[in-house]
Amino acid sequence: QVQLVESGGGLVQAGGSLRLSCAASGLTFSRYAMGWFRQAPGKEREFVTAIDWSGANTYYSDSVKGRFTISRDNAKKTVYLQMNTLKPEDTAVYYCAAASRVVAGQYKYDYWGQGTQVTVSS
Repeated sequence: QVQLVESGGGLVQAGGSLRLSCAASGLTFSRYAMGWFRQAPGKEREFVTAIDWSGANTYYSDSVKGRFTISRDNAKKTVYLQMNTLKPEDTAVYYCAAASRVVAGQYKYDYWGQGTQVTVSS
């Protein structure tokens, strides 16, 4: 079956960096766009960033643009999220997701990981 497994979360001070990884199995990874989402306590899940199947196109929310970078290695079936200049408001559970198609101009995510906790202390 399809599995998306996130790793790399942890506790970091404000201004620090973390790199998250999401390893995929059970799917033809290169045919999927990949996204990262996050959910903070008491808040709805929000979009963070996405990358198309080839890695040529990336998309970011305004809140992370210029600080976060998404990338992928199709040979390793892994997508990465490099997070720099972290802020306390970045604290959340981070999820990766795989999308096989676009619906109404938006990626339609078919599979989700279990999430990894990122905590940024002030």
